[in-house]
Order: sequence, then structure tokens, then C-alpha cells
Amino acid sequence: MGGALLYVVLIVIAVIYIFPFLIDISTSFKTETDATNDPLGLLPPTWSVAAYTYLFANSDFPIWFVNSAVVTVAVTTGRTLFDSAAGYALARLRFGGRNALYAGFIAVMAVPGVVLLIPKFLVINQLGMFDSYSGMIVPLFADAAGVFIMKNFFESIPVAVEEAARIDGAGTLRTFWSVILPMARPALVTIVILSFQGSWNELAHFIVSTSSPDLYTLTKGVATLSSGAIGSAKRYPVQLGAAAIMTIPVAILFIAFQRRITNTASGAVKE
Repeated sequence: MGGALLYVVLIVIAVIYIFPFLIDISTSFKTETDATNDPLGLLPPTWSVAAYTYLFANSDFPIWFVNSAVVTVAVTTGRTLFDSAAGYALARLRFGGRNALYAGFIAVMAVPGVVLLIPKFLVINQLGMFDSYSGMIVPLFADAAGVFIMKNFFESIPVAVEEAARIDGAGTLRTFWSVILPMARPALVTIVILSFQGSWNELAHFIVSTSSPDLYTLTKGVATLSSGAIGSAKRYPVQLGAAAIMTIPVAILFIAFQRRITNTASGAVKE
């Protein structure tokens, strides 16, 4: 009885979370009139792909998608590399100020991102990176949360693994790249997913780092749709169609790699 009740509660919670997304998908296939008259209907009275036709044929949506893809791939690659390198340095290397530096990373995690927007804009502008791909990408190459995750994971790997590598003649960089990093695959997958999702859905940073419409990402472009940039009408099917397309890459990535997040490190030896 208790198990059945638990399943009922879980199903109800799942429906509550999924229902807005189903409304999103359904409305994107409605006509403007149907979306206005029956906004919560799950089955469109008249199926229409006019919203998607408009997005791909009569708007800058393809440009926004390409910009988001370029930035997201670059940020995910860079963040995975820099977060893992920084996490390994904090976990294994001994140098002056290491604890203070780690405390600084923890402190940064406690600061709301919106507080850093103005300093971020000033730095980007001073370095001459404003309104460019470099200004969109470089500041996102590392994040405190990713460094924190990688540091904790590297500390869970027995030191004996590195000692064995050094006995075989491997240096610090070779040990990190060829021995330790492959063992950190679960943490790396987590960083990849979080980095991809974070950079794909990022908005505030792109607001302060760009102004040219040619550099709009999906989040910034869809925000203009929601603010009425496509005309005086609300155009709910267009807005929700754009939002639905935005969810596809992140959903695919998560579904493909979710099982790897919970895996433990393979190949480790016990001390």
C-alpha cells in the first residue's frame, strides 16, 4: 500500500513538472487564434506548423541557433579542460596560498551572478572583447562550481595510482592527462552536461558582452520575441516553438549521458 501511494505521489509530481512543457509543445502547433482562445489545451483544434515556418524562414532564428551552438561547444570544451586542470592542481599540487585560493573559489560560489554583471562588463570592455565571440566565450571558460566538483573527485582517487605512474617515469602533466583524467570520466561527464546546459541557457552574460543583433544567441533572441520584437501581436506559437526547439539539444545530451553521472571511478586501486 505504501509503495503504491509513493508511486502515485511521484506520478503527480512528474505531471506537474511535465505539464508546462506539454503546453509549450502543443501551443507551438496551434494557430494564433487557437492559442489565444484555448491556451491550456493539449490538443490543437487545428494543427499548424506556421510558427516553425516563421522561425526558420522569416526570422533570425537560424543565426541565433548557430551562435548558441558555437558558443556552447567552445565554452563546454574550455570549461571541461580548465575546471579539470584547476581541480587537479588544488587537489594534488602543493603550493603557497592553495587553501586561500580554494576558499576564494568557495566564496565566489556564494556570490549571486547578477552582482558580477557590471564588473564583468567593465573588464570585457576594457580588454576590447565587447561585442565579439571572444567576449562571449572566454569569460565562461571556468566556473567555481566545476572546479569544486573536479577537486573533490580527484581527492577520492587513491594517491597510490599517481605514485605508480611516477615510478613508471610519468611526469605531473602526463600523470594528469593519461592516468588521472580518464579515471575522472563520471565527473567530466557531469561538467560537460552542466557546462553545456549553463552556456546554452545563459542570458545575463550575453546581455553585457554583446549588443550586435548578429551575435544574438537563442536566449537573447527568444527574449526579444517575448518582448514583442516581432510585432504588436503576442505570437504565442512562435515564442513557444522557439522555446521548444531550445530544449532539444540539452535534452538529448542529458538523456545520452545521464547514466554516466552516477558511475564511480574505474580502475582505482585500494590503499
